[in-house]
Amino acid sequence: MTHALELQNVTASYGHGAILHGIDLTVPAGGVTALLGANGAGKTTTLRAICGMIETRGDVRLFGESITGKTPEAIARMGVAHVPDGRGTFTGLTVIDNLRLGAFTAKKRRNFQRTLDQVFGYFPRLKERTGQHAGTLSGGEQQMLAIGRALMSEPRLILLDEPSIGLAPVIVKQLFEILGQIARDAGVSMLLVEQNSNLALKLASNAALLEVGNLVARGSAEELSRNQEIARAYLGDVTAEGTAA
Repeated sequence: MTHALELQNVTASYGHGAILHGIDLTVPAGGVTALLGANGAGKTTTLRAICGMIETRGDVRLFGESITGKTPEAIARMGVAHVPDGRGTFTGLTVIDNLRLGAFTAKKRRNFQRTLDQVFGYFPRLKERTGQHAGTLSGGEQQMLAIGRALMSEPRLILLDEPSIGLAPVIVKQLFEILGQIARDAGVSMLLVEQNSNLALKLASNAALLEVGNLVARGSAEELSRNQEIARAYLGDVTAEGTAA
């Protein structure tokens, strides 16, 4: 099986304290992998390690090519898009200017209109608000914009950090349906960090579970959702709908 992403014995730290301890994780190409765990488990740190944002040891590979030690800018140019917790939109810029920032290379600029049309196909509400400042959008619209901007870079892999947080259940449901459509239609691989384990496991084909910087379980999303011991200890009620805790 081709892997979009491979982490081999990855350790990451902020200063002197290690946050991740020898993580081994794979993200199959063209699918969605959910990364689950309690607050403080190291999920966001894992995404930052992949993006080259923090000190990392071990090996991180993107479609077989090592990206360990590369700058965040170089990793982005290789096809990794990061949608951070808090959305990370430029609130003082318009919707269209935020999307233009996603098309940051000459190649992406040449494909700008085609890619923009695809983004508007997924998020028609953004098309209605192209001249509106991002800071005036609703929370759900800002999350759509953050994902749309990531898509403008024509990524091979999207890292999503808590996309449901702070959103109403009806918006979360709509957003996750669109993410599934993007994964199917565009063939973009995704690593999804999400505390709403029910929705994450429904969307993902594979899942992994972190506990205090250690990978304690991995397998198919169905396997993890059916493991009652794991569900009780780490995932909460995987049969319940709702927003992120």
